[in-house]
Amino acid sequence: MIERWNRDQVLALAPDAPSRKAAQGVSSPGKWSGAGATAEAVWGECKGSGATPYRACVDLSEPAYRCNCPSRKFPCKHALGLLLLWSADAVPAAEEPADWVGEWLDQRRARAEKAATPEGSKAKAAPDPRRAEQREQRVSAGLAELELWLADQVRQGIAGSRRHDHWDGLVKRLVDAQAPGVAGTVSRLGDVLAGEDWPARLLGEYSLLHLLAVAHRRMAAAQPYGDGLVRTVRDRIGFPVAKEEVLAGQRVRDVWDVLGRRDAEQDRLVTRRVWLRGRNTGRAAVVLSHAPVGQALDASLVTGVGLDAELAFYPGATPLRALVAARHDGAVPALPPAGHTPQEALREVARALAGDPWLDSWPVVLGEVTPMTARAGTGSWLLGRPDGALPLHPSAGTPWRLVAVSGGRPLTVAAEWTPQGLLPLTTWDDQGRVIVL
Repeated sequence: MIERWNRDQVLALAPDAPSRKAAQGVSSPGKWSGAGATAEAVWGECKGSGATPYRACVDLSEPAYRCNCPSRKFPCKHALGLLLLWSADAVPAAEEPADWVGEWLDQRRARAEKAATPEGSKAKAAPDPRRAEQREQRVSAGLAELELWLADQVRQGIAGSRRHDHWDGLVKRLVDAQAPGVAGTVSRLGDVLAGEDWPARLLGEYSLLHLLAVAHRRMAAAQPYGDGLVRTVRDRIGFPVAKEEVLAGQRVRDVWDVLGRRDAEQDRLVTRRVWLRGRNTGRAAVVLSHAPVGQALDASLVTGVGLDAELAFYPGATPLRALVAARHDGAVPALPPAGHTPQEALREVARALAGDPWLDSWPVVLGEVTPMTARAGTGSWLLGRPDGALPLHPSAGTPWRLVAVSGGRPLTVAAEWTPQGLLPLTTWDDQGRVIVL
């Protein structure tokens, strides 16, 4: 039996703020008919503007959503409204799903079984060695130019870097060199200029770019340190890894706690990071999905839920990105994840950075911490306890919701570590209830 999600967990699935507001408008029992719920699904018919009600259903085990409304958002307001109704225990239990729901669930199972067979997976064409060699040459030439450009910046001084278009030409040349990972890093350098400490931060970013370019140039010398380091360098440059290769690798089965998620937009593309941590292995993982602005992102991982699953990790010196390779049936109790002290969290981040110095985010879970101001009048906030504290990211502002939930009492808080500070994701109150921040 799947534990009922609370209101916060349901609203966290919404693709945007208007969807959250619209979902609350269709979450009253009077708008629904034929609603029902089993251990694996919830469904109902919602009255709309037309003569025929919209049919919405949710496969709770994934979750997956279906609605015949014309909305292009995913999940739509009807699926979210139905889940809000279910979270309030206002959907009657049923022994069997409605016929149209059962048909959809059967189709989903059939597709999953077909995809799991070798015949169901599409064979990818083998890469063309000639094209691969050409790309290697372009990347090498592009990174050699990057090294010269960085040397010029340091020689001439960085005062001219205050223009946000300072890096545009370099970005275009790196894109032409087929090094999209490096091009993306350079394109984000303008964000560094916002802070007062921009010279130090910019030099730090330049140093990491130089390290990456040199690491690629000395790739052969890196072989004795293991294939993981080489794969990390290639990943940061932007060489793709086929999904089939990842799924064919070693898998890690655990109960994975979904700590939270964060969406970020750049160049009209939205990237969603969903952070997980294994209850038994203690491993951290991130599941990424991408979509153009306005299109649906993956909404199959619910914040605060425990997931019995096998994850397949992308190769690297510090494996973090993963794919959900297989889910296993069975109820998993929802529990707050085990928290660490700030010192333990920093040691974990340090170990991760030792393998991947270009890492810019990592999930941490802090236990028995309270939000507090760093110094009166500065506007800076910390998450801390008597034996240590970590600063919040400046963009987090004043964490009013976290302060309200805490009320001065210690909490368990899941956050995304970044070099500029923590971005709080989720907390758990004294009753173990999930609060999405």
